[in-house]
Amino acid sequence: MSKTLLRSTTALVLVSLLPVQAVAQEEDGFLGTLFLTFGKRDLQVGTPVTSTVVDDAEIADRQAGTIAQLIDTVPGVSLVNGSTPQGSGINIRGWGANTTFGNDQKIAVVVDGARVGSEELYRMGTQLFTDPLLYREVEVFRGTIGSFEYGSGIVGGVVRLETKDASDFTNGEVGFRFAQTLEGTSNGNGVASSSILAWQPTERAEFLANYTIRRGDDLENGDGDEIGNSSVDMPSWLAKGKFTFGQDNDQSLTLSVTSSVNDESDVPQNEFASVSDLFGRVDRVRDTQQASLRYNWNPAGNDLIDLSVDLTYSEEDIEQDYIEGSSPFENDPGFGGQIRALANADHNYTETALNVKNRSLFTTGAIDHNLLVGTEVRLRERAENELNNAASAFGGTDRRFAVYAINEMTTGPWTIMPALRYEQSNIESDTFGDFDNDAWMGGLALAYELNNGVSIFGSYAYTEGLPPIDDVSSLVRANLNEKSETYEIGVGYGGDGVFAAGDNFSIRANLYHTTTWDITSYTVPGSVIDNLDNVETNGLELEASYGLEDGFYLDLNANIADGREVYPGGDDAVWRNTPADTARLTVGKRWGEQLDLSWELLVAGDAEDNTGETFDGYNVSNIRATYVPQSGAFADFEVRVGVENVFDTNYRPYLSSKDQPGRNFKLTLTKVF
Repeated sequence: MSKTLLRSTTALVLVSLLPVQAVAQEEDGFLGTLFLTFGKRDLQVGTPVTSTVVDDAEIADRQAGTIAQLIDTVPGVSLVNGSTPQGSGINIRGWGANTTFGNDQKIAVVVDGARVGSEELYRMGTQLFTDPLLYREVEVFRGTIGSFEYGSGIVGGVVRLETKDASDFTNGEVGFRFAQTLEGTSNGNGVASSSILAWQPTERAEFLANYTIRRGDDLENGDGDEIGNSSVDMPSWLAKGKFTFGQDNDQSLTLSVTSSVNDESDVPQNEFASVSDLFGRVDRVRDTQQASLRYNWNPAGNDLIDLSVDLTYSEEDIEQDYIEGSSPFENDPGFGGQIRALANADHNYTETALNVKNRSLFTTGAIDHNLLVGTEVRLRERAENELNNAASAFGGTDRRFAVYAINEMTTGPWTIMPALRYEQSNIESDTFGDFDNDAWMGGLALAYELNNGVSIFGSYAYTEGLPPIDDVSSLVRANLNEKSETYEIGVGYGGDGVFAAGDNFSIRANLYHTTTWDITSYTVPGSVIDNLDNVETNGLELEASYGLEDGFYLDLNANIADGREVYPGGDDAVWRNTPADTARLTVGKRWGEQLDLSWELLVAGDAEDNTGETFDGYNVSNIRATYVPQSGAFADFEVRVGVENVFDTNYRPYLSSKDQPGRNFKLTLTKVF
């Protein structure tokens, strides 16, 4: 699908919206309008912050095997090897995962308030290594304006995940509930099991335990060829408890702990490769853990206090051993030693953080305020040893302190949201010394809601990325903040009775332009090797939904992206991480709460890398069915059937280093007892 066609179609649709009316509701947080649709996903159409929420129903329907697969329908999000946990990553607006380091520090992944994900580990590392069956909600903030609560240097966006609660199964009633999910996949002979025990001993206490195991052999592409390094054997578990107390139950204390382990034997050291390359093969065990202790106080009748205190901990431990004879260069006098150092290096890094924030609602004159202020302290440690240093994964300690304020002000049809963040860091390394950096950053977002259901919004945001531990080996990198600014403008609409009586239509489209400079994660400024002066990225993101009262619905998501990397002297090329243009159309029909049938078509355009090489586009069809009997012995027994890549297309998404799976039949059975 050409860029011209997508742009023209979008323009025509937007123009057609102007004369219609909207009916909507407001929600807390980023104010605006949440429009309830007949489709798979409700849309935020009145907020100046570009965000998308994937709820528990959509998580279940997608039958995803990785977290990345849960959000690949969000415009602006592209996957890097998204079908497997190893080498899987998330790219948002051209930033995030790539096949060299797996993470460039420009997107944030947050689990129950804990920031997780690897740093710039060479040829391996993902932003998130866990199972999607642990989670009840995933929210994606695209761009910088919605990121100031979560960190600095966020150019692509934020992926925020919330784990399941016991009350999701007990419905707040005292007693036990047990939920069992079984899943089978034809491609790779995959199986998954998720067992959940939810216990609510009183109305003020709830506990949940979840054990999930996912296993599968190597997958096959559309031509029937094996996709190497795609098998999985990953147990995961979640333990969570919540106590509610205080006057009118206005306080709560929540503890959640998650863990995932993946044990790989005789696999490529390069996690992004399907077969062995010059780096050889390793035995690798990856163990990731997150813990969150959250206190909340929201006294009734006092709108000035909604206090949250989050104490979080995350750890990733990677143990790997080089398999002798697996690299053709292991005996090379120079390069051989580097290969062994890289492949034998174990990695362990932890992050402990304390985040204290308060939301206040108040009015001054004609302006209503929703003010969020917070402070954050983070301690990130990575084990320092001889092998890690030799393998370019340097140990050290990164201490950070930040304060931030975000004020959503509404007056009449206007929403005005200034945001500000200050952050300072201190990095200590036994090998390379100490480094201090700090920065102010912030932005301003505006939205205007017309009486006919149309909303117009725009924003400006500036951020700086303080150097991570990986940068301590270079004086240039360790003393230079990456800088970025983003402009956005867009329009949204939500209304009923638009084209026919009882129908429902909503749409949101936004354009963005981002400039990033002083880039240290892809180059050494001032060097003559692979130097970048700046990177400019632009894009159009579109979300739309249309539905009828009889259950028919259409969902459309589209992403058009363009990026240029500029070198000293003015020469430029395509930005190496620019994703391909994509459009995804879902056509479905619901019969009450009992049956949902849908067909999904993904179309990806041709792409070109920064060397001028072109990559062909593709189209892939998926079929899904959800059946939930409403009465009888099988009431609330959930049956989901999916056929992914119906026509067995052989394709490799641009930015990925592995082919994607061919036709895959999926069957998922869920029952709550």
